[in-house]
Order: sequence, then C-alpha cells, then structure tokens
Amino acid sequence: MSGFLAGLLVAALPLLGAGFWLGRRTARPEALGGLGTPVEHATFQTLHTASLAAPALRAGLTEESARKSARRLRSLLGTDALCLTDEGRVLAWDGVGAHHRAEIMQRLAGPMETGRGEAFRLECDAPDCPVRWAVVAPLTVDDRAHGALVACAPKESAVLVRAAAEVARWVSVQLELADLDDSRTRLIEAEVKALRAQISPHFIFNSLAVIASFVRTDPERARELLLEFADFTRYSFRRRGDFTTLADELHAIDHYLALVRARFGPRLAVTLQIAPEVLPVTLPFLCLQPLVENAVKHGLEGKSDKCHIRITAQDTGAEATVVIEDDGAGMDPELLRRILAGEVSPSGGIGLSNVDDRLRQVYGDDYGLVIETAPGAGMKITARLPKYQPGVHSAARLVQG
Repeated sequence: MSGFLAGLLVAALPLLGAGFWLGRRTARPEALGGLGTPVEHATFQTLHTASLAAPALRAGLTEESARKSARRLRSLLGTDALCLTDEGRVLAWDGVGAHHRAEIMQRLAGPMETGRGEAFRLECDAPDCPVRWAVVAPLTVDDRAHGALVACAPKESAVLVRAAAEVARWVSVQLELADLDDSRTRLIEAEVKALRAQISPHFIFNSLAVIASFVRTDPERARELLLEFADFTRYSFRRRGDFTTLADELHAIDHYLALVRARFGPRLAVTLQIAPEVLPVTLPFLCLQPLVENAVKHGLEGKSDKCHIRITAQDTGAEATVVIEDDGAGMDPELLRRILAGEVSPSGGIGLSNVDDRLRQVYGDDYGLVIETAPGAGMKITARLPKYQPGVHSAARLVQG
C-alpha cells in the first residue's frame, strides 16, 4: 500500500463517519472524469468503496455480511489479503494466503482481550505466497471486541497499521449502528406485542355476545359477523412483521367497525374519506386501529345520542395525512399530556401512547400524534405518514412478499 493512498484513507474515512455520504447516483464511472486532481479522484474512490461496504455491515457481523464486505475493505487498504473474524472463527477471507487462517486465529487472543491492534510475522514457507505479515485491528462494539479485521501484506508497514486501525474503527461504527437498528426493531416488536395484549377482552367478549344473539334470530347475520371477527383477530395477531400498508390497516378497521356497529346500531355513525393514491403507503402495524377504538370509546362515553366518527386519509405531497375525529366527551389536555408522557395509565387500555411512541421511533420526533381535544369538544387525532421512508418500505416489501 502506498503512503499516499494510506494517508488519504486515514483522512477520508472520518469524513464518511461524520456524514459525508456520496449517493449511488454520483457513483457512475463517467462521473469520475469530472474530478480534476488525483487527490479528488482517489478521495472519491475511497469514500465510494466504503459506501458500498456499509450496507452489508449494517446487518451485523455475520458470514454473509463479512463475505459481501471483505473485498471492498481489502480494496480500501490495497493489501494482498484481508479477513474478517468473529470471536472464534474466520468469517470471510478475500485474496491470497487463505492457508494462514488457523495461524491468524491462534494469534487473535491478545488483541481481542486488550482491544489494541497488533502486527506479527506469518510463518510461511510457501514460495508462491506473497503475504508475510498480518496486521490485526479489533472490531469493538460497546468497548468490547466482537471480532477483528486482519490485513495481510508482504512486509511490515507502520502506515498499514494506521490505515487498518482506521478501517476497523469505521467498520465498528457500522456494527454499532447495526446493533442500534436491532435494538430498535426489538423495542418496536415488544410494543406491538404489548398493543396486541391490550386489545380489550371486553371488546372480544361483547363481539362474541353480539354474534351469539343473532344465531337464532338471524343466522346469516351471525355468520357474517363471525367472519368479520375472524378476519379482525387474524390480522391483529398475525406474525408477518412490523409494517403494513394503509389499505390493509383500513381493511382491518372496517372489520372492527362492522362488529361495533352490530353492537351499537344507529348510535354510531362513521364517515370515511380515503384518497386512493395513499392506500399503498407503508406504516407501522396496528397503528390506526387503536386510534379508531379510542374514538369509539370516547365518542360513545357518556352520550345517549348518536356519535359521529370521521376518518380521512389525504395525499399531502411527500406524506399521507390521516385524521380520526369524534364528537364525544373529549378529554382534559393536561390529562392527555400525562398519558402520552407515560405518567398515568389510560383507562380501558387504549394504546394512544403506544402508537405515538412507535411513530416517533420509526419516523422521528416530528411525526408523533397531533391531538386536539377539550372536555365536551370531542377529539381530533392527526397522524402524518412519510411516503418514502428509508428502511420502512423495504421492510414492508419483505412482509408483503
């Protein structure tokens, strides 16, 4: 590895870690000709190669991610060989000298324990093997070594030691981000499970009681309601992932409302106004149904006359805006604030805070629920759903596929 390229690598990778990111659109070969100086050209190549290695590493340190990224990382360092290991084995080897695997694993104990890099001579008598030195740079997550990047070269080089340490530090950042992604996914899964557990036993009991009341007087109606109940519960307890489409969520809400209407009859009036172009928009699973359930509960609470619920979903450019409003009893805004902050538990187990938390986790704090209410003034809940959220739509495609 030339001193020029190694120095450039040491300088360029911190830029990438700080957010200097080149999109794929700028990575076309013809675009390289527009970079005037050799330094600009080499900087672009370094950052672009790192950007190509990043997606695999964001899946964590596995055989597959190591295999996909090892060639890119070796290209960054310009070495004859490079391997990625976990704590007990070589996950991927790219380049020559793969017969050194066992020797390298035997020498990893020290660097893995101390978390510091190390360079050592490789014992090799093969005349056609160009690698004679190995540079070990631990991969650390939360101050603990989970694996190592090992660069192999014909001779010892202080520049390679520095460059390997920088690349390993950058890889470690990607692995930390992967760990954060995994933690966020587990948290969202736990909150969905909690929301499923909050589906009111009273609603299930009342639905079955209503269905039973029609068995003798109107068997066909009982059969229809039983199918609605089966479809609603099947959707609510499905295990296909954490995201769904607005169309599927509204379909489940329709099943829910059919059961509620069967119980309350003319006391409940529901109006829907849905723009067809927003139906494919992806959103967190079971995100709107709890809001409709909240509207039904508070809309009918303390009222002897009809409750009106209005559900709208509009196309607002880069977002879909969903509004659910009722003309019921409303709520004290301070009590609502405390419920959303988790300071008090809502009566009836309605998951407003759960939905608000999940929207913020997936889309950011700017996308929490907006709730307008006052005692006697009903409640209006607005949820904004970005149409093209990175990661969310790819996850939804996996769910639907």
